[in-house]
Amino acid sequence: MIRLTPHFSSAGRLVVLAAMLLAGAFDLRAQPSNSPGVLAEPAAAEDATNAVSPAKLDRINYLLSTARYAGTTRDFVEAETDYVKLLADDVPENFQKTALFELAQIVQTENDLSRAQSIFTQYVQRWPGDEHMPEIYLHQGQIFRQMGLSDLALTKFYAVMTAALALKNDQLPFFKRLVLQAQVEIAETYYIVGKFKDAADYYSRLLKQDDPALDHAQIQFRLIHSLVSVKQFEEAATQAQDFLANHADSSDAPEVRYDLAEAFKGQGRNAEALQQVLIFLKDERLKTKDHPEVWTYWQQRVGNEIANELYQEGDYVKALEVYETLAKLDPALPWQLPVRYQVAITYEKLLQPAEAIANYRLITNAAPNLGTNISPGLQSVVEMARWRLNFLEWQNRAENFTQPDGQANLTTNTNTSFTQK
Repeated sequence: MIRLTPHFSSAGRLVVLAAMLLAGAFDLRAQPSNSPGVLAEPAAAEDATNAVSPAKLDRINYLLSTARYAGTTRDFVEAETDYVKLLADDVPENFQKTALFELAQIVQTENDLSRAQSIFTQYVQRWPGDEHMPEIYLHQGQIFRQMGLSDLALTKFYAVMTAALALKNDQLPFFKRLVLQAQVEIAETYYIVGKFKDAADYYSRLLKQDDPALDHAQIQFRLIHSLVSVKQFEEAATQAQDFLANHADSSDAPEVRYDLAEAFKGQGRNAEALQQVLIFLKDERLKTKDHPEVWTYWQQRVGNEIANELYQEGDYVKALEVYETLAKLDPALPWQLPVRYQVAITYEKLLQPAEAIANYRLITNAAPNLGTNISPGLQSVVEMARWRLNFLEWQNRAENFTQPDGQANLTTNTNTSFTQK
């Protein structure tokens, strides 16, 4: 981001103050948020400042310094008070610009979005041809996006690039930074609102740039998810494999591995998708041992979603392999019972009723250990397991009645053997 600094003349002070009062810009409220951004400083207009007495210039610089310090230390009430004093004083125009811009930043940091937008709008209306218009548009776009107004946000971000074209040649590095930031914001906006095709297009362009200011890992991560979302599975798999090779320790690696499994599945490469799931279930836990909540979330999402998809597609053998792996991860009953239920119904699909009965029986036998505070979800699992168990046992008795004794005993022995494991 870029900082506006002195650049001065003095007319219009009362007009600006009146407009700000009407907009409620002096309603001083401090709320926790991030520190205001720091913006690039163009050279000050020395002719304007030379017309100010040294004593007054010292007071202006003192107020500006104390306001910035207060903002840095998150004393937002003091920061706003000092900026308002500057705006209320007879100061050169460049200091008015600086104070108004930085006041808007403080208010934006306080997350008072409508008031921040109002102050930035006053700046645009007061100095429409100002050289800092591109970064004003950037802030306005960010605020509109936070307010959920994505179309208005995109309009402002595109305006950044248009306005930056008017910058002078000696500001070329500044121009490039602004355009790059606007492209990142556009990609991010499309991503947030779920327009993944447009997001993927912008992230792809950004990824090709070698600017060190870009967070290439984060850009590639979002590109991968966007590509999976629009079913461009081949490119998504390529990008995901590259990400895992170069950013294996990234906190985003688990989700990228999930996206890679989804990309493989989308191409009909189920064996490779299963391999990625098993790698995740066996290896990623070690990487996230200091963050068990991260591991819990991803083991449930990756394991369950992929296994459930394999089940729905009729690939019961691979689904069972994932479910059985999940069952070994956590002995807690709230985790075990739903997984065991999935194992049981998968065995039913594989025409192995004895194994299914054994797993249903594990659930019903363990249910009393849950006590009286059992959740509705777990209660449903227990009830469904009990119903399936009763049905299969009835079906087993009916089949035994019509089959030779030897075959009937074989079924009973298989069931007993599994229960004893």
